[in-house]
Amino acid sequence: MTLSFLSQQWIAFWRSRNKGKSLAIRATMAVLVFYLLLNVLVVAFFMDKILTKTHPGEDPLQVFNSFILYYFLIDLLTRFQLQELPTLSVRPYLHLPIKKNQIVNYLSITSLFTVFNLTPLLLTIPFLLKILVTQYGWPPFWGYAVCILGFTLFNHFFSLWLKRKVNLNGFWMLGFFAILLVVWLLEFYFKAITLSTISKDLFNTIVDRPLTSAISVFFALAMFVINHNYLKSNLYVEELQSSKTSLKSSTEIPYLDRFGMVGDLAANELKLIWRNKRSKSVITMCAMFMLYGLVFYTKPGFGYASTIFCGMFMTGIFIINYGQFMFSWQSGHFDGLLASKVNARDFFKSKFLLFSIFSTVCFLLTIPYIYFGWKVIVVHFIMYVWNLGVNTVLILYFANQNYKRIDLTKGSAMNWEGVGASQFILSIPLLIAPYIIYLPFSLLGYPEAGLGLIGVTGLAFILTRDLWLTRLANLFKRKRYIIAEGFRNQ
Repeated sequence: MTLSFLSQQWIAFWRSRNKGKSLAIRATMAVLVFYLLLNVLVVAFFMDKILTKTHPGEDPLQVFNSFILYYFLIDLLTRFQLQELPTLSVRPYLHLPIKKNQIVNYLSITSLFTVFNLTPLLLTIPFLLKILVTQYGWPPFWGYAVCILGFTLFNHFFSLWLKRKVNLNGFWMLGFFAILLVVWLLEFYFKAITLSTISKDLFNTIVDRPLTSAISVFFALAMFVINHNYLKSNLYVEELQSSKTSLKSSTEIPYLDRFGMVGDLAANELKLIWRNKRSKSVITMCAMFMLYGLVFYTKPGFGYASTIFCGMFMTGIFIINYGQFMFSWQSGHFDGLLASKVNARDFFKSKFLLFSIFSTVCFLLTIPYIYFGWKVIVVHFIMYVWNLGVNTVLILYFANQNYKRIDLTKGSAMNWEGVGASQFILSIPLLIAPYIIYLPFSLLGYPEAGLGLIGVTGLAFILTRDLWLTRLANLFKRKRYIIAEGFRNQ
């Protein structure tokens, strides 16, 4: 039956009207994924040298063991943000003599084909072949690999289960992030636990007793059963029909389809970006800024202050560079937006979604900077959270003060169209806000506490995003006709 589902989905894809666009998007994504996986392989191949350089005098395997739980914690957060839920047009099958187990099995099996499940293996296997096999032989290697696979599958099915829970009740997300916050406080503030020590002891046990890796497989299977049963119990038309998801989407981008009107708006803005000179130049600028770290990190003695600056710009360059001209990018059809049935909250949600996608891609592209030390990636991740939480709100707030029109057909070279006082005023809080939090702790000798507070502040803004959405939407409703008049009078 799984093969029948695959065959029918394949036929539906090739019979769709916009299969050409879908193929182009998938080809572009394939190139990006290939590049990311190539970066992962390069890091994995030189992992022993990187760890020797960053932790001189220590056994690379022991250092590697101490980082694994941190990696899977970041992996879980990344999956929660980016991993797509497996999709299938379920309604046509519910009245047919097809067992629900078969439908759920199809969704579970097809969900495994994701780059998130391949990355941990690519990151660990080359390193283990170079270090573990030569020192301890093949049994510890296989036990280690099975354990990594178990953790990967546990994260996979747990993230799918959690995202389905969150879709029905947002309090699940609050609970999830509250648990992560408690873990962070126990480790970095109260010093009650040390994940690095727990991780090292756990994987040293796997090396000494390879059969204990079966425990991770047990947890993965348990999570699979929980996810399977939950999906099966909710496989009803009543559960599928929802005011939030009943709106048909035509984005032709599978990830955006599930967001309904918000996904449509984000997809339309992506088309705007790729089809016009001025907006397309922003993407080129974002790609160039991925090399920005080489300016600072190649200099000896770089500290947290410069890393905060680099991390904010590299992970948030799209938010800063593209967002500073909101809503000028849409000045040509802004009147049409006001005359349509687009809800103001959906309009701003689409902006948040667009910022989240690009900022996440930018963060992933900065992963090779781990060569300069794992603390660099930690700071990058903190600034990534800061950008998604704080800078997105600041950018969209100042967007309501921008009335400058932009001609999208013109290039960006020597083009000051759309630049006004709001862009210069905006740069001030964007640049100094994280340092207002960090510098007092740094001067007192606790820079890590300052970094932690930056991350907590960003996370707090993400968790309270619904509040900011309401305020931004209300401000937009008061200013929208003034903005439209400003666009028309230029």
